[in-house]
Amino acid sequence: MSSPAPASPTHLIRSHSSDVTALFFSDDNERLYSGDASGRVVVTSTRSLRAIVSWPAHTDSVLGVQEWGSHIITHSRDHKLHVWNRVEDVPTSARVGGSAALPDLPTPVLCYSLDVNALNYCRFSLLPSPSHPDEALIALPNLVESSEADVWALPSKQRIHASVGTERTQPMFSLGGRENMRSGLIMSLHLFRATPPPEGPSAQAGELRLICAYEDGSVVLRRLDSSIQTSIEGRGWETVWKCKLHVEAIMAMRVSRDNRLALTVSADHLVGRYDLTTEAGAEGAVDASAGVVHRTSHPGNGCVAIRDDGRVCAIGGWDGRIRLYSTKNLKPLGTLRYHKTGCQAVEFARPVDTTAEKPDTEDEDMTADELEARGRWLAAGAKDHRVSLWALISFEKA
Repeated sequence: MSSPAPASPTHLIRSHSSDVTALFFSDDNERLYSGDASGRVVVTSTRSLRAIVSWPAHTDSVLGVQEWGSHIITHSRDHKLHVWNRVEDVPTSARVGGSAALPDLPTPVLCYSLDVNALNYCRFSLLPSPSHPDEALIALPNLVESSEADVWALPSKQRIHASVGTERTQPMFSLGGRENMRSGLIMSLHLFRATPPPEGPSAQAGELRLICAYEDGSVVLRRLDSSIQTSIEGRGWETVWKCKLHVEAIMAMRVSRDNRLALTVSADHLVGRYDLTTEAGAEGAVDASAGVVHRTSHPGNGCVAIRDDGRVCAIGGWDGRIRLYSTKNLKPLGTLRYHKTGCQAVEFARPVDTTAEKPDTEDEDMTADELEARGRWLAAGAKDHRVSLWALISFEKA
């Protein structure tokens, strides 16, 4: 019996002329954001699959792009983080499928910017306020020490926590200086609030936490003393655990939407899986129980994404392939082959709630089934300047 034909992308987006480096789906799946190595950001309608906004947001490679309410945040290797007003009105031709080349695409209005340290290639981490939609905390590498992190408040642009991760073994003004460079640069970070585990509230609900992945292959989870509002030199932040699973620099880290699980990938063939509800581990000690290493046969991984339900992950490789795994045990679920060069960004669309009551009138452009299918999309961006869109199955057991 002949083997089934390999899966092919459902759609291809050719809006970039440089390596695609960043992807993001809007919460309603209406827009796909993509950034490239030249600093250009493109917003693609997921209905027409045409660009509705395209502009040179930066002068160097885009590290991250994210929609935040009525704003768009872009972060680049040009040491700038910009906050833009989201464009609400788009050309009619883009919505209904006009010309593929649209020279009259609108440009977002720049609201404000932050000077940042982009030496690490480390993307920002945004934590919106649950009570004030126009306010958020944002974590970035420290302005001076790339092995430390800062936490800023938006839109005030006030740095409220400086040098998180500072570890001193000598006085502040000694010639030895800081000695936390043993872990190397921060390669990825994620700011979140603790979620107590189902069996009991061992972690204080709402406790501010920061997980950082480092150049030496280690991952450190820290928490903030709830009595501290602002801090300098990392004071008030204590280590929950430190875990080292990789033998090479961590290239990417992704945290699940419920902030209970983190995955890391590296130049090696290992995938690190971390339980963010684990409280074990002494201050500053290496605690292997917080993470589990999974060995694959494919070294050289550059990006990772976790589906919103936390059950499936996608890992993009330097060979251009996207490999799907179960996050529970890293069991392989399939391999997507299209890109011939390194895959640098992967992103899942937001799943549609099938239990919600269906509206009486279906969307004028998309049926309920089409909306549900779009919620299973996976986007991948690579060095071939293209974004591939894949329609995945649900992977649910019969």
